[in-house]
This record gives sequence, structure tokens and C-alpha cells, in this order.
Amino acid sequence: MADAEFVDASVQYAEHIPVGLIAKLCGLPQEDGEQFREFVRIVLEGVDLPAEERIEAFKPVEDYIIPAIVERRENPDDGLISYLLDAEIMGEKLSDEHVFGSILLLIVAGIDTTWSAIGSSIWHLANNPEDLARLIAHPELLPSAVEEFLRAYAPVSMARLVKDDFEFQGCPMKKDDWIFLSFPAANRDPEAFDNADEVLIDREINRHSAFGLGIHRCLGSNLARMEMTVALEEWLKRYTKFELDNSEPTTFSQGQVRGPRRLPLRILERK
Repeated sequence: MADAEFVDASVQYAEHIPVGLIAKLCGLPQEDGEQFREFVRIVLEGVDLPAEERIEAFKPVEDYIIPAIVERRENPDDGLISYLLDAEIMGEKLSDEHVFGSILLLIVAGIDTTWSAIGSSIWHLANNPEDLARLIAHPELLPSAVEEFLRAYAPVSMARLVKDDFEFQGCPMKKDDWIFLSFPAANRDPEAFDNADEVLIDREINRHSAFGLGIHRCLGSNLARMEMTVALEEWLKRYTKFELDNSEPTTFSQGQVRGPRRLPLRILERK
């Protein structure tokens, strides 16, 4: 992006940060980042495909991860794949299937969610120059701003499968029904948040549910916070004033994860 007047903050910036980190964490080549992005699209955006098409589309994912597991079993390194292959649960080594599932989950859950959260944060600042100016003048507000961006633009929603018939607050639930859990809606609950529909980057009490709640709460929440904080710090060190480039469309993803896929900006001031 360097000195360009027009940039795409999603494609040229946000997408690269979690991809590079997850690759390094797993001990996989940094240059394979584009493949990781494609894996995310296959898994998250292919959920509505017919079963046969979904299985066929998933094959490149298996063709990449399985050989990586075999290679680390024969030649261990200090990456997460080797760590999982060496790990034990109650004296039993993890199966290759378990390791495969863990790495796939890390790639899918740790990449798209984070780049979407980073992109949504930059989108907000492009649309709200007063918040951008405050963060430039008062960088100490960034931690609370990150939490507020997570609350206001929570990138993930989840679903749960009903185990047995029951009734919840007058609503009948049947076994094998799917229940949609909208974390973004919970984060706009006026009974839980003052001025719930306003984005307040200095909000002091912010018990949002962007990372879920209870025993299924996101294990990578602190890593995601760190990535968001560093990504926004570095962005704001370079770009102190910017706006949406309305000559190009801003597009958002569809499906379980929501965030900008295209975020064209015009850079007005830089350091």
C-alpha cells in the first residue's frame, strides 16, 4: 500500500494479519496464506452447497493439512502441529483425525473472524471521523475501542442443536431443531448496555458476548484482541485520516462470519 492514495483495507491489510500469525503458529509456510484464505471460503461460505459438491470442494483442505501432519510426525519442529502430535490425553496420543480437526478449526476460526473484526473496525473509523480523530489524539483509548468494536460489530454468530424436546420461556423446542444464537443481537440488548445502538469507543462497562459465553467461549479471544489491537495501532501510526472510496463498492461476507470482503478507502493524511 505504501504511498497509494487508494487502498483496500481488507484485501491488502486485514486479511494478511491472522493468516501470517496462524501460519507461523502452526509451523506452516507464510507464502501459503492465499491457500488458507481459500480454505476459509470453502468451509464457511460453502455450507449451503449440496453435500456432494461440499465434499468435493473440501478435498484441497485435506490435501494440504494431511501431508503437513504426516511430515511433522516424521520430522517434528516447534510448531503447533508437532506439539499436538506429541500431546497426550490420559496417556493416549491424539489421533491424526483429532490433530487434523484442531488445525482446521484454528485456520477457519482463527483467520476469518479476526480479519473481519479488524476490517469492521477500520470501516467504522472511515465512517466516523470524530472517533478516528479521538484515537489519533488519545491512543490510550484503543483497548476500550477494540472492545466496543467487538461489541458493535461482533463478527460471529453460532447455532446449537436441540438435544431433547423442551420449552424455553414459552417457546417450544424440538429435538434436532437448530437454534440460532445471534451474538451481535445480544450485544445490542438495551437491558444489558446503556445506549446499546451507539458505538462509544470509551465505553467503560462492556460485558459483550462477541466471543460467546460459558463453556464454549472462544479459546482464542485474547489472541484475537492482541491481533486487533496491534493491527489498529500500526494502521493508525501510518494513516491518520481516511474515508470510504465511494467510487468502489464496499462488500461484506455472507454466512456465519460477517466482515468486509472489500473495503476501498481513500487515504487523506499519512505519517
